[in-house]
Amino acid sequence: MNIVKNITDIRKEKGISQELIANALDVDTAVISNIEKGKRELKVSELEIIANVLEVDVLYLLTYPHVYVRKESKDSSVPVEAILQIKLQADKKEQVLKLVFGENNLEILNR
Repeated sequence: MNIVKNITDIRKEKGISQELIANALDVDTAVISNIEKGKRELKVSELEIIANVLEVDVLYLLTYPHVYVRKESKDSSVPVEAILQIKLQADKKEQVLKLVFGENNLEILNR
């Protein structure tokens, strides 16, 4: 992961000048040039400002070109589908079904 490269690529892709980022950071344009050339370290405190100028999330600066999708909070009222596949010998099948579903396994499986 090269966050500076990501910032540079996003900046160029959006047609945003180094000057615009420099103004937001209250630094000279040469500072942004030096950051992009690897001559100056990027400060963590500068990331949020740069992300705002680029109109992206800070997380996007880290994951670019991939998009990180945040999962919504787990809602226990929404059923979760789970598929479990187990290969068993025929003589073990009945034991496992009883273990998983109890004595009513045939009734459950026939629904």
